[in-house]
Amino acid sequence: MYAVIETGGKQYRVNQGDIIKVEKLTADIGEKVDFDRILLVGEGADVKVGSPIVDGASVSGTVVEHDRHRKIIVFKMKRRKNYRRKQGHRQDYTGVLIEKISS
Repeated sequence: MYAVIETGGKQYRVNQGDIIKVEKLTADIGEKVDFDRILLVGEGADVKVGSPIVDGASVSGTVVEHDRHRKIIVFKMKRRKNYRRKQGHRQDYTGVLIEKISS
Protein backbone atom coordinates (compact mmCIF):
# COMPACT_ATOMS: atom_id res chain seq x y z
CA MET A 1 0.00 0.00 0.00
CA TYR A 2 1.24 3.47 -0.80
CA ALA A 3 0.12 7.01 -0.06
CA VAL A 4 0.78 10.55 -1.19
CA ILE A 5 1.25 12.89 1.77
CA GLU A 6 1.71 16.63 1.99
CA THR A 7 4.07 18.20 4.51
CA GLY A 8 6.20 21.30 4.45
CA GLY A 9 4.53 22.53 1.26
CA LYS A 10 5.70 19.47 -0.70
CA GLN A 11 4.14 16.15 -1.70
CA TYR A 12 5.77 12.75 -1.12
CA ARG A 13 4.83 9.27 -2.36
CA VAL A 14 5.52 6.87 0.51
CA ASN A 15 5.42 3.13 1.13
CA GLN A 16 5.62 1.34 4.44
CA GLY A 17 9.28 1.03 5.45
CA ASP A 18 10.49 4.04 3.42
CA ILE A 19 12.73 6.72 4.90
CA ILE A 20 11.80 10.12 3.53
CA LYS A 21 13.54 13.46 3.93
CA VAL A 22 10.99 16.16 4.74
CA GLU A 23 11.35 19.80 5.70
CA LYS A 24 12.62 20.14 9.26
CA LEU A 25 10.13 19.09 11.94
CA THR A 26 10.23 20.07 15.63
CA ALA A 27 10.01 16.44 16.83
CA ASP A 28 12.99 14.80 18.56
CA ILE A 29 14.78 11.69 17.28
CA GLY A 30 12.77 8.56 18.17
CA GLU A 31 9.53 10.50 18.51
CA LYS A 32 6.38 9.46 16.61
CA VAL A 33 4.92 11.79 13.97
CA ASP A 34 1.54 11.56 12.28
CA PHE A 35 0.77 13.03 8.87
CA ASP A 36 -2.89 13.96 8.50
CA ARG A 37 -2.84 15.57 5.03
CA ILE A 38 -3.18 12.42 2.92
CA LEU A 39 -3.95 13.23 -0.71
CA LEU A 40 -4.12 9.68 -2.08
CA VAL A 41 -4.14 6.14 -0.66
CA GLY A 42 -4.01 3.04 -2.80
CA GLU A 43 -2.92 -0.45 -3.63
CA GLY A 44 -3.24 -1.83 -7.15
CA ALA A 45 -6.60 -0.91 -8.66
CA ASP A 46 -8.06 0.15 -5.29
CA VAL A 47 -7.09 3.84 -5.11
CA LYS A 48 -8.79 6.53 -3.03
CA VAL A 49 -8.20 10.09 -4.18
CA GLY A 50 -9.09 12.92 -1.82
CA SER A 51 -10.66 16.24 -2.66
CA PRO A 52 -8.31 17.61 -1.37
CA ILE A 53 -7.64 15.06 1.42
CA VAL A 54 -8.82 11.51 2.07
CA ASP A 55 -11.11 11.35 5.12
CA GLY A 56 -10.00 8.91 7.83
CA ALA A 57 -6.60 8.18 6.29
CA SER A 58 -3.39 8.62 8.24
CA VAL A 59 0.31 7.90 7.92
CA SER A 60 2.51 7.48 10.98
CA GLY A 61 6.24 7.33 11.27
CA THR A 62 9.25 7.78 13.54
CA VAL A 63 11.90 10.49 13.33
CA VAL A 64 15.27 8.83 12.67
CA GLU A 65 17.55 11.81 11.96
CA HIS A 66 17.99 15.57 11.70
CA ASP A 67 20.60 16.68 9.20
CA ARG A 68 21.34 19.04 6.32
CA HIS A 69 21.30 18.41 2.58
CA ARG A 70 24.46 18.79 0.50
CA LYS A 71 25.53 22.32 -0.33
CA ILE A 72 24.18 24.10 -3.37
CA ILE A 73 25.93 27.12 -4.85
CA VAL A 74 24.01 30.32 -5.53
CA PHE A 75 26.02 32.37 -8.03
CA LYS A 76 24.94 35.76 -9.39
CA MET A 77 26.82 37.58 -12.14
CA LYS A 78 26.30 40.49 -14.47
CA ARG A 79 28.57 40.40 -17.45
CA ARG A 80 30.96 43.28 -18.09
CA LYS A 81 29.94 45.00 -14.82
CA ASN A 82 32.44 43.36 -12.40
CA TYR A 83 29.49 42.06 -10.33
CA ARG A 84 29.82 38.57 -8.89
CA ARG A 85 28.27 37.09 -5.75
CA LYS A 86 28.81 33.52 -4.61
CA GLN A 87 26.81 32.06 -1.76
CA GLY A 88 26.29 28.52 -0.46
CA HIS A 89 23.14 27.05 1.09
CA ARG A 90 22.40 23.85 3.00
CA GLN A 91 18.76 23.11 3.76
CA ASP A 92 17.81 21.42 7.05
CA TYR A 93 15.73 18.23 6.84
CA THR A 94 14.24 15.53 9.04
CA GLY A 95 14.46 11.84 8.13
CA VAL A 96 11.22 9.98 8.89
CA LEU A 97 10.76 6.19 8.76
CA ILE A 98 7.20 5.40 7.55
CA GLU A 99 5.76 2.69 9.78
CA LYS A 100 2.02 2.54 9.13
CA ILE A 101 -0.37 3.59 6.38
CA SER A 102 -4.08 3.32 7.21
CA SER A 103 -6.94 4.23 4.93
